[in-house]
Amino acid sequence: MGGDELEEIRRRKMEMLRQQQQQQQGQMPDPQAAAQQEQARAEMEAKKQAIMRSILTPEARERLNTLRMTKPEMVENVEAQLVGLAQSGRLQGKLDDAKLRNLLMQIQPKKREMSITRK
Repeated sequence: MGGDELEEIRRRKMEMLRQQQQQQQGQMPDPQAAAQQEQARAEMEAKKQAIMRSILTPEARERLNTLRMTKPEMVENVEAQLVGLAQSGRLQGKLDDAKLRNLLMQIQPKKREMSITRK
């Protein structure tokens, strides 16, 4: 995926954000613009999934899909970071399940342990 494709994805994302802002302000875009926005979103999602298939092993993809059910925003952030790393060439080889688990553990916020003592 080259710089032109990345720029196209960014342009489409900005257009989607602009249209969402118009909708929030009460300005409804025409149906053709909504169809174009949906098509652009579908194309962007398809490209992202193709990149994820190329950089993750099947086990790692399965783990992300399972995690998506409970923490969808976390998975979106991880996928965006992985796609960015892959596009910049900083990701060497495929990411297996163990490496993905380690990455998720680093990203996940620390849990606080609480103990209640009774007197």
